[in-house]
Amino acid sequence: MRALRPLPVPTGDAVLELLPLLATALAGELPDALHPHAVGTGPHPSLRTGTPLAPGEDDPDDPTAVVVATSGSTGTPKGALLPAGALRASAAATAQRLAPGDGRQQWVLALPAHHVAGLQVLLRSVRAGTEPVVLAPGPFTAEAFVAATTATTGTHLLTSLVPTQLVRLLDAGEEARAALARYRAVLVGSAATPTALLERARAAGIRVVTTYGSSETSGGCVYDGVPLPGVVPALEDGRLTLTGPVLARGYRGMPGHAAFAGGAFRTDDTAVLEGGRVRVLGRVDDLITTGGLKVAPGLVEEALTGLAGVGEVVVVGVPDPEWGQRIVAVIVASGTAPSLEQVRARVSAVVARHAAPRQLLLLEELPLRGPGKPDRTRLRELAGGAP
Repeated sequence: MRALRPLPVPTGDAVLELLPLLATALAGELPDALHPHAVGTGPHPSLRTGTPLAPGEDDPDDPTAVVVATSGSTGTPKGALLPAGALRASAAATAQRLAPGDGRQQWVLALPAHHVAGLQVLLRSVRAGTEPVVLAPGPFTAEAFVAATTATTGTHLLTSLVPTQLVRLLDAGEEARAALARYRAVLVGSAATPTALLERARAAGIRVVTTYGSSETSGGCVYDGVPLPGVVPALEDGRLTLTGPVLARGYRGMPGHAAFAGGAFRTDDTAVLEGGRVRVLGRVDDLITTGGLKVAPGLVEEALTGLAGVGEVVVVGVPDPEWGQRIVAVIVASGTAPSLEQVRARVSAVVARHAAPRQLLLLEELPLRGPGKPDRTRLRELAGGAP
């Protein structure tokens, strides 16, 4: 019986040693499923390695290749059971969308390989038959990204970033922007990417592609609002559900989980469908109820990204005795920070008056969890302690 095998993920060029193993996993020929995890941390406590996969967690015709931990943004991380077929479908659809036709595809790995976005860079490289270039170990820097880009030899360069990395590269100067402009596509995901940031990147000649997806969908499955081939979006009371060949078969140790009922994946995100395109508004549990009215933080964040002095912004709700929840704008300033009055005026004009923040919290940097996701729980704690 197949078991779950821990896979410590090294850093730097040592990551390349995993490629033959991942090729075998992608082909569905490994004796065990893999659970990649960060060096030194061990597998997440919710993921039991060395134990057999339970009935329903595997299929001899399409073996579970990898079990990837979710980000845990709504609680304890879970292990998404990704079949080899789902990973192959995701890699094939991504190649078809981003770099069809002839050309040597080559990826640059700028994200941790134990998260699904970084792991997919390796799996897509395996499918393309090319070796990715891996950033030097250590914190992400523009210098390391430029060096990795310079080391590439492919004709179709591809990479995957989070919004914070894109901001740092754009701010780093002409050399970094020139490196970005060499890419056939720069995927940006894991967190919402502000329109102002996308416009800035595209004005610099950078081919940015926004991505939406999760561990449960083998990574990004919606690019620039358009689902990958075979991925079908739908709405249930405003909540986004997805079906298609890229889905996980469920969660490790959680048979019959409601998120996978009926062969679809029921996300935790609210969205609207507009002419076949998906517009994600934010997580269901991030909705703010203030004065009896619901506010989607994503709409407020989008409005504030166009305000002078706003570098990064996250909007959260904290308990308030008068309003039920008080809307707080947490901002990392770019230059002179805007005032609360300016923030309220902007949101009132673009979204609605009831959506205007009643508190402004300025930080030097946003606390993060996972690859580039703002830690909203921590931000609520900070905002709740600073009325």
